[in-house]
Order: sequence, then structure tokens, then C-alpha cells
Amino acid sequence: MSTRIHPTAHVEPTAQLGVDVEVGPFAYIGGLVTIGDRCRIHHHATVEGNSHLGEDCEVFPYAYLGGRTQDKKWTGEEAPVHIGKANIFREFCTVHPATFADRSTRIGDRNLFCAYSHIGHECTVGSDCVFSNNATLGGHVVVGDAVVIGGLTAVHQFCRIGSGAMIGGCCKVLQDILPNALAEGYPVTHRSVNTVGMQRRGLSEDSIRIAKQIHKVLFRKGLNRSQALEVLRQGEDAESPEVGEVLAFIALSQRGLA
Repeated sequence: MSTRIHPTAHVEPTAQLGVDVEVGPFAYIGGLVTIGDRCRIHHHATVEGNSHLGEDCEVFPYAYLGGRTQDKKWTGEEAPVHIGKANIFREFCTVHPATFADRSTRIGDRNLFCAYSHIGHECTVGSDCVFSNNATLGGHVVVGDAVVIGGLTAVHQFCRIGSGAMIGGCCKVLQDILPNALAEGYPVTHRSVNTVGMQRRGLSEDSIRIAKQIHKVLFRKGLNRSQALEVLRQGEDAESPEVGEVLAFIALSQRGLA
């Protein structure tokens, strides 16, 4: 099928649209934008800036991708926004580019961004994530794969959310959340392990057991951080991928663990 552009839509002549793209009434596509095959841009949606969408993405009415960063340090550079395949951006969702052109905002594949969710400047989001309504990332946040963020939850700048984590609704995330964690609160704290999420991702019972043991050592034994990390390094599961992932995650933490 050929690309279909509604007569009332405005697509800049230098925009690049793939095969079988649909652009609805009153939508706007900027001149630096690249749209992959089979994407659907609904009515009144906007994709502008130096934005690149992979195949099979869907942008719902009034979503705004690639709009100028809200960082006051912005000086006019067109930093890229790289978006993977099969992402869904629901109504009034916003995605902002980085502040400077040598950096970028990056989103993986198959994510669902529900209404009014916001991806701030220079964020990195993995694949297979779900952002519920009004989930908000401040600038420079890094989110792993298969993360679920509840509605009305805000993540502070420079925080990191590990792969497989689930964060409840109406939470204030001020520090990093470990991989496969279940976290909630205001401010957020690690409550448990995202057992159901791990099962749905096909992880083994042994992986779940190790994740629970990691949580117990870090948050339930009354150890300080240095003591807990030493226990993990010396424990029977020290060579497991799960412990290795957590140790590497903590080593890169700028804001500490919630």
C-alpha cells in the first residue's frame, strides 16, 4: 500500500516517510523527521525536531514527539530523538530531545506510553516497557527493559530504573530502583521482588530465588550498603547473572538506591 497523507495534514517537503505510512487530519511532520514503514500518525499529532521513528509506530491524537527540550540550557541545537519499532504513544504523550546535539533521547521497541506520559530530555528507555497515564521522566533518566511505571509517578533527573522493575502509582522516585524490584511509596522504596513480572518474562524459579535473596541481603538484614555488597560478592550465588547485574547496576549509581 502507498503512503496516505490527509489533505489537511502538513508534512514538510524534506521529511522522509516510509512505505504504507498514514498521516491523519491536521497532523504535523517536521522537516528533519524520518518515519518508518507502516507508522500511523493520527489526527492532530505532531512529530518534529530531529526525530526518527522506526517501523510500525503509532502516534495518537495530540501526542508531541521531538518538541524542543524544556532544559533552560538549550541554545538551539537539533539533538536527535531515536525511537525504535512498534512503539505506541497515546494522547498528549510528549518526548523531548537532548539539550545538546552530541547527545540524544533514545527509546527501544514495543513500548506503550499511555496518555500524558512524558519522556524528558536525554532519557534512555529500553524495550517492552509500559508507562501508565501521567508517568513522568525528568531529564537524563535511564530505564531498562520490561519496566512498568504506574500512573502519576514521577522519576527524578539522573535516576536509573533497572530492567524488570515495577513501580506503583502516585510515587515519587528520587533514587535508583534495582532490576526486578517491586517499589512504591512517596518517596518510593524497595518493597519486594517483581515475581509475577519475572514469571511472565519466562525467568526461571532459580532466578526468582536469587532475586529474592538479593533483596533480603540489601534491605532486610540490617546491613549497611558496604556490608551487603560484600555478602553478595562472597555468597553462594556470587557468580550468577542476577548478582552480577545488581552489582554492576549499583556500581554505576549516581543517586544511590531508593
